[in-house]
Amino acid sequence: MSGRVLERGGGTPLWQQLLADLRRRLDEGEFATALPGEFALASEYSVSRHTVREALRRMREDGVVVAGRGRVARPAGPLPIEQSLDEPYSLYVAVEAAGRTQRSVVRTFEVRADGVIAARLGLEESTPLVHLERLRLADSEPLAVDRVWLPEDLAAPLLDIDFSHTGLYPEYRRRCGIRVDGGDENIRAVLPARGEQELLGIDEGVAALSIERLGLAGDRPVEWRHTLVRGDRFSVTARFSARTGYRVDLSEPS
Repeated sequence: MSGRVLERGGGTPLWQQLLADLRRRLDEGEFATALPGEFALASEYSVSRHTVREALRRMREDGVVVAGRGRVARPAGPLPIEQSLDEPYSLYVAVEAAGRTQRSVVRTFEVRADGVIAARLGLEESTPLVHLERLRLADSEPLAVDRVWLPEDLAAPLLDIDFSHTGLYPEYRRRCGIRVDGGDENIRAVLPARGEQELLGIDEGVAALSIERLGLAGDRPVEWRHTLVRGDRFSVTARFSARTGYRVDLSEPS
């Protein structure tokens, strides 16, 4: 490996020059999985390990790289999209709030009967349902497989909407007068099946969050949803206080 020359005796500290050059190399995709170790960088740039450590420390503080104790630094991936558990939420809104571009690939959008889902909605098994399945993307990166079922007598006006670039809840409210304002939700970690791994662009052994939701408008069930979202790109948070406490449901998953 040929050495890289830093300007010595000038007004810019060596660590700062090293930092700028490492950032440039990162931006050019030179370090796809990990940066060289401290010894290798010190040799390559003919600087002390102290200089290397200072440059890497600044990169960690800026969130450019991550490194555990005794491990080489590696490029930081996208920050997880965070969602609060305090209110009914929209994945569309969560992605946009994270400063990332939301897009969906609509895989299925039709009216069908599903006795199991209809029962979960408190309906007769033969009740027609609007079924929408989307692959949800954040900055063109697969994030979630989202499947939703809505009573057809409520949701029929949605059938002429292109859901590639819009959220379901705003359209449900605007076109149908239905506002999802509560419900029940179960979140658990799962290992996706092979087909879902391919859709999400994850390797075998990478966990996902399985989110099942019964959405209510007042007391009326108006939505059953199952979302499988990448666990390495999404997190959930909850607030608690001395007044309200914090409730954790430790029931066994069904």
